[in-house]
Amino acid sequence: MFSYWERQSFLNYDYIVLGAGVVGLSTAIELKERYTDAQILVLERGMLPTGASTRNAGFACMGSATELLDDLQHASEQEVLDLFAERKKGLERLRGRLGDQNIGYKANGSYELIGETETTAVDQLDYLNRIIRPITGVQAFTLANNKIAEFGFSAGYTRHLIQNTCEGELHSGMMMRALLGLAMQMGIEIKTSAAVAGFEEDAIGVAVQVTDPFRGEVYSFRCRRMVVCTNAFTKALLPDVDVTPGRGQVLVTEPVPGLKFRGIYHFDKGYYYFREIDGRVLFGGGRNLDFEGEATTNFSLNDRIQADLEEKLATIILPGTPFTIAQRWAGIMAFGRTKRPIVQAFTSRIFGGFRMGGMGVALGSQTAVQVAQLVAEHEA
Repeated sequence: MFSYWERQSFLNYDYIVLGAGVVGLSTAIELKERYTDAQILVLERGMLPTGASTRNAGFACMGSATELLDDLQHASEQEVLDLFAERKKGLERLRGRLGDQNIGYKANGSYELIGETETTAVDQLDYLNRIIRPITGVQAFTLANNKIAEFGFSAGYTRHLIQNTCEGELHSGMMMRALLGLAMQMGIEIKTSAAVAGFEEDAIGVAVQVTDPFRGEVYSFRCRRMVVCTNAFTKALLPDVDVTPGRGQVLVTEPVPGLKFRGIYHFDKGYYYFREIDGRVLFGGGRNLDFEGEATTNFSLNDRIQADLEEKLATIILPGTPFTIAQRWAGIMAFGRTKRPIVQAFTSRIFGGFRMGGMGVALGSQTAVQVAQLVAEHEA
C-alpha cells in the first residue's frame, strides 16, 4: 500500500535501466547527457552490481594474440577487427569519462605466456600487427622472451612471451564507484536490492514490477522506455535471447614478497588471466575445463577449477615461490553464438544492451553509446 507522496514522487520516470553494472550505469549516463531534464531510474537487484562488473580481474584489454587468432577461426577478419575496434573505443570512452586516476588505470601493457601447443602463434604476429595497426596506430605485439626468467615464470611451460603494448589495467572497485558517483551527481536515481519480477508494455509506456524485500510488496514503476542491461541474467526477463552465462572464478593471494612481475597476463587463448595487485597475484579462469558446468548464474565455486588454478599458480606463475590464498570469488559473464554484444530494440519502448562476452570493461561504455542512440532513434 503506497502513500499519496510515494505515488506522486517515486513511481514515474522517463527511462528505467535494469542493471547497475558497467553497461547499465553507462547507459543511464548516456541517456542523461542526451536528455538532461529526463527522470532516469536504475534498478539493481543486489546491494552491489550482481554480475561481473565488481567481480572481474580489472583488465583493460582488447584481446590477446592467441585469443584473436582463435576468433579468426570462427569469424571473418572484418568481424574480428570491428569488435577489436569497439573494445578500443569503449576503453577510451571509459577513461575519458572518468579519468585514469579515478579508476586506477595504469598503461603497463600486457603479456601472454605461450605454451607448447600455441607456438605457431609466434609466426603470425606480423599478420596480427598488420591487420590491427590501422586501429591501434602502433605495433601491438612483440616477442619478449628475455623477460620469462626475469618475471620468474616456468620455463618448462612458457616457450615464448608475447608483449602487447596497447593494453592496461584498472581497479574495478574504483571504476564502479566513479561510475556510481557520476550517475548520482547527474541526478540519476539508483535503487539497489530492487529485484525486477517482470514488466508489461502498454500504449503509453512500460510498467516494471519490483519486489520490495522489506514491505513484502510489489511496486509498479512506470516509464516511457525501458533498457535491459542485465548481461548474464537477461534470460530471466527476455527468455528468447541468445545469452549463456559463464562463471568466471578468481582467487587472490596474500602479498608475495619479492614478486617479480607487474601488469596483466594471459595464457591459453585468454581462458586464464592473472595480474599483480598490491603485491599480490590475482588469478582467474579455467572455465574451459567445464563449459557446461560453468554455464550457470550460481556464484558458488567449482572445487576442480579452484584446484586447477592453485596448481597452475604454483607450477607456471610462481614456481618455487610459496604463497597463501587470501580470497576466492566468482563473477558471472555472458556469452553467445558470437562475441558481439546484443544491442537491440525489442519494441519501440523496450531496449537491450547485454552479452559482453567477458569484455564488459572494454565494451560497456561503447555498448551504452549504441543503446542510447537506438533509444534516440525511437524518440525522433
